[in-house]
Amino acid sequence: MNALSLVVLAAESAPEPAHTPHTWWPEPYEIIWGGLASLVVFYGLWKFAVPALKKYMAARSGRIADELARSASARVEASAEAERIRAAKGDIVSERARILATADEDAARLLTEGRERIVTEVADLEARAAADLVASRGRVLAEVQADVARLASAATEEVVIRSLDDATRHRLLEDAIATIGGHA
Repeated sequence: MNALSLVVLAAESAPEPAHTPHTWWPEPYEIIWGGLASLVVFYGLWKFAVPALKKYMAARSGRIADELARSASARVEASAEAERIRAAKGDIVSERARILATADEDAARLLTEGRERIVTEVADLEARAAADLVASRGRVLAEVQADVARLASAATEEVVIRSLDDATRHRLLEDAIATIGGHA
């Protein structure tokens, strides 16, 4: 018999590995090897994973404690800032009232100064206008008098020339020539 037929015969006579004698319990060698493998895995976890997990949890606890401390200090700072803002708000109200009072005083002062300046300017303008009026009246009167004198002279000359006859004009002309000739 050859080796192949022995293997086939052994395979046929061997119990089927998918079936165990007990439906609830595995084979004893599986319990032994599975138990030993579980112990090795549990030991590896205990040796390596548990310290890393403890380290991670300690670091996490530290981070949480730091965050709590930071949040507590931030809360204290926020409360102090809120107090400062409330105090500044009170200062803002009083500062606003002071600024408005100062602005009202400045506005009243500027209004008074403006009125005084306008009254002074109006008085100056009235005085200047009165002086201009007097000067204009004087110029107009002088011009009117000059025009009246010129017109009166022209009218008088015309009236005299029209009222004189030829003999009287001739005699006046000779008298004028004689008077001028005697002075020369």
